[in-house]
Amino acid sequence: MKAVGYSRSLPVSDPELFAVVDLPLPEPGPRDLRVAVRAISVNPVDTKIRMRVNPEGQETKIIGWDAAGTVDAVGSSVTGFKPGDTVYYSGALDRPGCNSEFHLVDERLVGRKPKSLNFAEAAAMPLTAITAWELLFDRLGVAAETRGNLLVVGGAGGVGSMLIQIARQLTRLTVIATASRPETRAWCEALGAHHVVDHRQPLDKALAGLKLGPMHYVAALTQTDTHQAAIAEVLAPQGKVGIIDDPEHLDAMLLKRKAASLHWEFMFARSLFQTPDMAEQGKILDAVAKLVDTGKLRTTLKQNLGRLTPENLGKAHALLESGSTIGKVVLEGF
Repeated sequence: MKAVGYSRSLPVSDPELFAVVDLPLPEPGPRDLRVAVRAISVNPVDTKIRMRVNPEGQETKIIGWDAAGTVDAVGSSVTGFKPGDTVYYSGALDRPGCNSEFHLVDERLVGRKPKSLNFAEAAAMPLTAITAWELLFDRLGVAAETRGNLLVVGGAGGVGSMLIQIARQLTRLTVIATASRPETRAWCEALGAHHVVDHRQPLDKALAGLKLGPMHYVAALTQTDTHQAAIAEVLAPQGKVGIIDDPEHLDAMLLKRKAASLHWEFMFARSLFQTPDMAEQGKILDAVAKLVDTGKLRTTLKQNLGRLTPENLGKAHALLESGSTIGKVVLEGF
């Protein structure tokens, strides 16, 4: 089978960033699905792994953790899927990625593709939908009847685009997103944000004009280093902060006087540690698919760069590294 990978960690401007390789067709383990990949999307984790993990020797590393496709074969212990099923999923961080014609994934991580979406539209959703869902419900402890203010820092990114929708559709929270450009503000508003403020200014000042009171929940999705003091200022006493990015410096003491809590969301934790509730991720994707098919959620696909080639994958990584993407970037077909 063909795959697109890298043999050295190179800057995104290098023309040899990615290459096509021929690999053996992988054989499913007992709980694996072998998926014929039809579309993939690119996430910040892809660029971080490419920059930080340098393959040894002659190895070519295949990355990519968002895919949609058709089940080609199943392992001996698989019970939930059969060949021909159309699926979407985000794979495991410690296994080969999905930037390949065929890919192995544990069935517990897989959901059935929304019927109303094509493969490219579906591939845009798994990682960010799971991250947003886990952050909101599992980490921050929000419930359907929860009221209060939710601040989404970085509302136009992949996770923010899903979190705004999920919070609006499944809770009673007032959703305040941050965005700095006219097009990102419009995107957040279209997804359902009640208010949008500019994160180029201190968040406490940006929020002051709304007169909404303190933020009961904060989803710090980007530039947490920059915003952490302002987040502590706007947070309600006993409020909750959820973080997904990689701040170089994080001062948890800022939250002490408000008896606030800090929560990390890392959607790969369940698969990395084979937790007993690992199958929750497949259930989340099935729930998201139903919400999509009933018109309550929409795909966050913004750019389809065409076939999965070294050149197009390089363009996708460059877009992610620019920090200016809206929604998700997808590649489709080989």
